[in-house]
Amino acid sequence: MVRHDGVMPELPEVESVRRQLDVRLRGRLVRAVTVDPQARFGAVEKVTGHRIQGVGRRGKYLLAPLDGGLELVMHLGMTGSFRFRDADRWHPDAYVRATFELDDSVMDFRDVRRFGRLTVVTAGDYSGIATLDRLGPEPLSHDFDPAAFHRDLARSRMAVKPALLTQRLVAGVGNIYADEALWRARINPRARRLSRVRTDRLWQAIREVLAEAIEREGTTFRDYRMVNGQPGRNGDFLIAYGQAGRPCPRDGTPLRRIVLGGRGTTYCPRCQR
Repeated sequence: MVRHDGVMPELPEVESVRRQLDVRLRGRLVRAVTVDPQARFGAVEKVTGHRIQGVGRRGKYLLAPLDGGLELVMHLGMTGSFRFRDADRWHPDAYVRATFELDDSVMDFRDVRRFGRLTVVTAGDYSGIATLDRLGPEPLSHDFDPAAFHRDLARSRMAVKPALLTQRLVAGVGNIYADEALWRARINPRARRLSRVRTDRLWQAIREVLAEAIEREGTTFRDYRMVNGQPGRNGDFLIAYGQAGRPCPRDGTPLRRIVLGGRGTTYCPRCQR
């Protein structure tokens, strides 16, 4: 039986959103902001009157620097999404948590489960956002060094999969792509001691599965949508995550689901030693 736990967008999904947001927001002036009074956002109204210089990404966070030295930090949570519409078109929606009136359109931030976060900070100062401030290196950048990855993983007292999910060894890897990378590298998610050779295999697998998922614009099970409303196409290519009970493509052994560090984890008990 295929099973998917509650899924939060990971690096490939957030990067796909970033690319579409950057096209729509770069150079746009924010004329006004309306925020759901029950939303736990951080002074989002401060973006009013500022021009957006672009949209970047750090791990699972979207970062939009503004003129005047401010920065809008956005996190999709589990169900957050952005939609654009003409200023004269309005569709009542109880799940819209923030509305940005731009100089050419209106952008709504919609979030059913309310885990998404929007806040404004001094550009580059993430000290008030602990999970962002302590992120590890970007996995597709030169900062993700295999020797440092091996050293940091060896210092961890956690099993390898929960260690990956802390975001401190590498940014942006969540439940989906941790399962996929560990399967590709033939590493048991409960392993605690990895040789340099096995760590290098995992380092390469992380980069590969993320790059492939970005090319397919992320994985959609239910909630995740890009700015254009389209789902990601990577779900059909998943080998491990959510595939418990199906035969391992390498050796035919039924994939097994366990709970590790509070997260559903799927792996092959035969080839992932």
